[in-house]
Amino acid sequence: MEDRESLRRRLWAMEGRAYPAYKEIVGRYDFGLFTLKIYHVQGDPFAAPSRMGLVFVPQKLNLPVWAYATPKRAVSTADWLTRQFGLALRRVSQRRPGTGKSGLLAVDVPGPEVLARSCCQVTASQVEMRFVVGLPAAGRRILGREAANLVCEQLPELAASSLVVSPEATAQLRTHVETVEDAQALRAQLAARHLVAFVGDGSILPRKSGVSSQPLQPPQGVAFTAPASLAQTLQRPHAGPIRGLGIPEGLTLIVGGGFHGKSTLLKALILGVYNHLPGDGREWVVTRPQAAAIRAEDGRRVCEVNIGGFIGALPGDRETDSFSSDNASGSTSQAANIVEAMELGADVLLMDEDTSATNFMIRDKRMQSLVAKEHEPITPYIDRVQEIYKRFGVSSILVLGGSGDYLDVADTVLAMENYQCRDVTHQARQVAAAFPTGRRIEVKTVFPTGVPRVPNPGSMDASRGGRTKVRARDTDEISFGTEEIDLSGLSQLVSLSQTRAIGMLLHWLAGHALDGHHSLREALELAYHVLDQHGLDVLSPENPVGDLALPRLLETGAALNRLRSLRLMHNFENRN
Repeated sequence: MEDRESLRRRLWAMEGRAYPAYKEIVGRYDFGLFTLKIYHVQGDPFAAPSRMGLVFVPQKLNLPVWAYATPKRAVSTADWLTRQFGLALRRVSQRRPGTGKSGLLAVDVPGPEVLARSCCQVTASQVEMRFVVGLPAAGRRILGREAANLVCEQLPELAASSLVVSPEATAQLRTHVETVEDAQALRAQLAARHLVAFVGDGSILPRKSGVSSQPLQPPQGVAFTAPASLAQTLQRPHAGPIRGLGIPEGLTLIVGGGFHGKSTLLKALILGVYNHLPGDGREWVVTRPQAAAIRAEDGRRVCEVNIGGFIGALPGDRETDSFSSDNASGSTSQAANIVEAMELGADVLLMDEDTSATNFMIRDKRMQSLVAKEHEPITPYIDRVQEIYKRFGVSSILVLGGSGDYLDVADTVLAMENYQCRDVTHQARQVAAAFPTGRRIEVKTVFPTGVPRVPNPGSMDASRGGRTKVRARDTDEISFGTEEIDLSGLSQLVSLSQTRAIGMLLHWLAGHALDGHHSLREALELAYHVLDQHGLDVLSPENPVGDLALPRLLETGAALNRLRSLRLMHNFENRN
């Protein structure tokens, strides 16, 4: 293995050469504190930046053993280290010499959610931090001395100042790790208490703006307090007991006037499937891990989904027990979203009236009188919600502002007023009794269980022009071969790095888990077992990358369901 001085001399010698000569430095270099791995060098100053990694022995970073004593603690520690390194890189990367991406230093900095990421991996034997570097150039000529200063001088200084843990920083790291561990402990208590979610007292749910993940500070950011009738006290192994709102299983409605916090509470619950960093305000908002946010998605692709429990035969004698559409309506897409989520194991459905199809959610008495049931194929969600809970154990949390008919079927009703929560379940039942709606329940058959769907691996071709092409264009879009997968309806995707991982995971599934025999859920569970054993690098074993974050199985399955080329096998019953 070459050393730091050897790399410095090589870079100096490249001064003025054509930019592709940089490729000669790919390899490993001993820097003393760490080993520098240069995985890939860009061929042009305007191309995607070069990929590198720093590999440390944990003891050289002063990492205490408790910081990586369990796999979950290792993820939290990796997250904290990434944030520290990212802050240091941003300060230097603002002063970039040269053309194109020259001088860029960047790492996959997390948002408020703590996720397993490929940019930093912590084990008992080593810590690796992956990042990107824009190697300096003037035009398309190498600035070798600038590169040597960047890689051989600035980078070691940044690594030492941000990643070597001082005694003061050890306390910050402990807070970070223990906050995440406490949130995991809260989430683990939900099922035993027959709760679907918990919102700790003191949580700050409002954000600074609709596009900001930062908490709105008091006094505008009102601290949450649970109503006494629904208050639960859960245990945190480090911070001790915490009082808060326990949302029980069944159907919970969130009601209230406009701009009083209904959707803000729902958004916090939607993201409560993730752990959050200290200071986010939502550290103690936890939701069951398999909770799925549901909405209508006009125009989405649906492939052979049994939506017959919600929608009967369509005009033209189109059956819906194996419904397909390249351009689903609001109601059919929402029905498909629910059935697909349940197929993948969702046990909580979260919906907002504002993003739902009205005719899917409710048909009131007047509309029932005007349009006879024999002319209306839709069985609205109001008539299925309790059956779905009692037969399948799937609870629902709905934000409602105008559909009072749901008071007849609700188990719990929460009212938001100035971002504070009140339990109005008793009042809601009095209102329902005093003002009967007179609507008729429109269920005629039991909700179908459905047959597991088996994807045809031949329908998942990621090639384009003879090459594999998988790319995340944004958090809500994947380019997969010649197809574009629209993920704009998946509100529980929080990172572009998750979307990248989903694209690569779909390609991995096609080659390793989808064999024409495994059902969609079985294939995904196999894939996540492999990820749990080997990490995200299994998606790119020959070309390690540092910009992936672990998505949930539910979002990966949702992406697969939205692939327009997806086709199913039709011999499931003979698969053995």
